[in-house]
Amino acid sequence: MRNNAKLFLTLFGIFVFNLAILAQDNSIGGGEDAAATPSKGGGMPPIPWEFIIPLGILLFYTLYVIYERILYIRRMVKFDAKLVDNMQPHLEKGNITDAMNMVKNQDGAYAAIVKEGLESIESSLKPNEVESNMEKIANIEIGKMDKNLGHLGLIAGIAPTIGFIGTISGVITVFYDISKTENVSIGIISEGLYEKMFSSAAGLIVGLIAYAGYHILNSVIDSNTLRMQQVIVKFTKLTRP
Repeated sequence: MRNNAKLFLTLFGIFVFNLAILAQDNSIGGGEDAAATPSKGGGMPPIPWEFIIPLGILLFYTLYVIYERILYIRRMVKFDAKLVDNMQPHLEKGNITDAMNMVKNQDGAYAAIVKEGLESIESSLKPNEVESNMEKIANIEIGKMDKNLGHLGLIAGIAPTIGFIGTISGVITVFYDISKTENVSIGIISEGLYEKMFSSAAGLIVGLIAYAGYHILNSVIDSNTLRMQQVIVKFTKLTRP
């Protein structure tokens, strides 16, 4: 996790640095002369960096969260489906030590749940207490998988709003320019809207990626929540007297 955090900070620094350079180049090349002579022939439209930079940062963070959560969830849901069945002979004989040795070297959410069940049995707890402890561990593991997913949901709502604000800002600018110049030309109107609609498109793209990532990852977590409950039920049935 620390290596992932270092990699994220490094890439994030490079990303922001490149955005700053592009913004500076745009401001140098987009002075009064450039404004007085609008480009023709399908060149690159002026970019509203005051909105694109925060959207770019949100996009980078969104991709990082999705990538990091995919790696974490894949690692935590690795589990031998036959493990509980293989433990059955040891559990029937009350040989908790041998059963514990079967899961001792395994990592992940399912292994943590089974370990908690074995430790609870070893502590001579009642079957309902064993089941309760296993469910508590399952809830903890699910909470770990959910980490930072709320950020994706927040970005899915914020990013399109930032883009929309950029468009509204462009419309305000267009009407302000018209009021100053008293010139209602298609060139003035289209140039302002062309620039600011760019921010709306960027906001929708970032929001769509965050929205899709949020719901896809949540669906994966929900399916594993069901599997955890199945493992708990199966384990407690084997251990009931």
